[in-house]
Amino acid sequence: MSRLNGRRQEARQKGTRVNVAILGAGRIAHSLARTLVMMTKDERYSRLVAPYAVASRDRERAGAFAAQYGFEHPYGSYQELLDDPEVDLVYIATPHNLHAEQAVACMEAGKNVLVEKSFTANAKQARQVIETSQKTGLLCTEAIWTRYMPSRSIIDRIVSSGDLGTVQTVTGNLGYVTTGKARMTDPALAGGALLDVGVYPLNFIDMIMGPRPIERITTDWVRSPEGVDSQNSTTLLYQDGSMGVATSSMVSNSDRFGSIWGSEGYLMCGNINNVESLDLYDNTHEKIRSYPIPDQLTGYEYEVASAAEAILDGRTECPEMPHHDTLRIMELMDSIRRQWGLVYPFEG
Repeated sequence: MSRLNGRRQEARQKGTRVNVAILGAGRIAHSLARTLVMMTKDERYSRLVAPYAVASRDRERAGAFAAQYGFEHPYGSYQELLDDPEVDLVYIATPHNLHAEQAVACMEAGKNVLVEKSFTANAKQARQVIETSQKTGLLCTEAIWTRYMPSRSIIDRIVSSGDLGTVQTVTGNLGYVTTGKARMTDPALAGGALLDVGVYPLNFIDMIMGPRPIERITTDWVRSPEGVDSQNSTTLLYQDGSMGVATSSMVSNSDRFGSIWGSEGYLMCGNINNVESLDLYDNTHEKIRSYPIPDQLTGYEYEVASAAEAILDGRTECPEMPHHDTLRIMELMDSIRRQWGLVYPFEG
């Protein structure tokens, strides 16, 4: 157990902040590091979290990373990070195929984890990670930032207000040209569009539709030269007659829109990967309202703050992305890949 789990009052009295360490030093790790530095200068978060350590398999790389962002502890191996008792929360920023192994290792070493999406490579691994969280009593949550952003609660309020009527269809798409990265194209790294960008359309749909029973899944994909999905499309047909449509690509740029269609109107959500606009239309296609999106530091601050608050409260999950939601998405992606016949080398 880390030093701060369930010890909010003690932390407040002593002025102790949640020490955050980053495991990995790639692009997403840099984004999180910039966020942590900004959080220390923002009165909303400055007493909550502290940038503390970074670990890389390359000691020089870790040192350069730490110097760039002012992290006190650069580690040239992941084990050094695990051995540091002052680490409270580890942000796992490595390729998908490593997430499960590293999350389990962190929790068994007494560290809480914030695991970058995709949470794991498959549902079997996700169950193992979640079971470890429950066994150790440590926080384990998926770092899919759209679940934590204020835009999500705004969309929830619009849907529950009745302005859309009965929601029947939700669509979402996300595409970026990212074929130059091994983590995207290598089957051994659990590459492909689905696990990297496809999680966003599926999560967008799930945040609206929730756990309602799925009657059937219709899906298809384009196989890349390396053997992973370069682009894909999936239709979820629910038992109540509603429908979700998700499309993702790593070979083309999409408009990134999400839409929620109801019996009385529809809502257009600009950029489902980080919602920038929300526009409500009525049945005559007239725009009747636009909703402002709150300013943010980078967008990553919300998941970090939620994880830190959960640690202080002694919780094992965050309300924005509880374990059952993570597992539902992982099981859905497994179902999609089974229909494609896509099996990663480490899955046998």
